Amino acid sequence: MREKLWRAAFAQTLPVLAGYLFLGFAYGVLMRHAGFSPLWAVGMSIFVYAGSMQYAAVPVLTGAFDPAGALLLSIMVNARHMFYGVSMLGRYRRAGKWAPYLIFSLTDETFSVNVAAKVPQGVDETAFYAAASALDHAYWVGATLLGAMLGGVLTLEVKGIEFVMTALFVTIFTDQWLNAKRHGPALLGLAGAAVCLAVFGAANFMLPAMALITGALLIWRSVNGGAKGAAA
Repeated sequence: MREKLWRAAFAQTLPVLAGYLFLGFAYGVLMRHAGFSPLWAVGMSIFVYAGSMQYAAVPVLTGAFDPAGALLLSIMVNARHMFYGVSMLGRYRRAGKWAPYLIFSLTDETFSVNVAAKVPQGVDETAFYAAASALDHAYWVGATLLGAMLGGVLTLEVKGIEFVMTALFVTIFTDQWLNAKRHGPALLGLAGAAVCLAVFGAANFMLPAMALITGALLIWRSVNGGAKGAAA
């Protein structure tokens, strides 16, 4: 049963592995070039584990001491996780001892995997969520370690690297769309993002879009009897 659990979790986190290998590696190289040891880079990936915020933290760590600015930046970059958390309440309600780790490890990509998870018959859902979360975490830490170790001898151009995250999400979204029976939630998300992008602009649309999409999905869920639908 344990082998079945890990095989299923690994298969469904493969798109994340592909993205994290590159992004985590580049982050490790970036930290090394900024003057930090591999221990610092790996420690950030283990205990902070925030993807885009880790990239944003590099100039914060190397710049002037500004705790208020760092706090504000962290809130702005990671506020979207509050909306992810709301949509995972039903799935994580019975997490028990795993709840703290599941909450901590809820990155964008892990959310995408767990919200549309195909849990095999006979496998505990909470165990699957924990396994998928742990694998994603391990991918990120391992790639960071590799990048940090090789960062002293490699030169890597990181300009535009954030697009890899966009490409990863497009891949996950496409897979969910092709496998979902209902596309209503996906269409609501696209419409909400488009409206907020037009109204607030590219620099400020993220939080309004997440709020609008969350509200729309909660209404969708109540109208459809609270059933656990597909993410796309």
